[in-house]
Amino acid sequence: MKRDKIFSMIGLAAKSHNLVSGEFMTESSVKEGKGRLVIIGSDVSENTRKKFYNMCSFYHVPLFEYGTKDTLGHAMGKEMRASLAITDAGFAESIKRLLEDNGGSLVDG
Repeated sequence: MKRDKIFSMIGLAAKSHNLVSGEFMTESSVKEGKGRLVIIGSDVSENTRKKFYNMCSFYHVPLFEYGTKDTLGHAMGKEMRASLAITDAGFAESIKRLLEDNGGSLVDG
């Protein structure tokens, strides 16, 4: 049930234009200071995981691994997405809290 709530929140953030997805857009939003929370699929490559870990550590942005590329994309009504960034502080905080409480893993090197 809680798992569905996280995907629902991702969907709401996407509909309200408070989310960017795809590696390039996610990376740009973090580097521009707009990305407040980054989520990557658990099935991303080791290189992708390492790239986002290093970038999020440097810019002090929380990074979580949750779902798969397919489920993340589906939650946004799109094709597979390896990564997404929440750009709204309120959405980011709500989703972060849900992730911490419900098995999303905070990525560390």
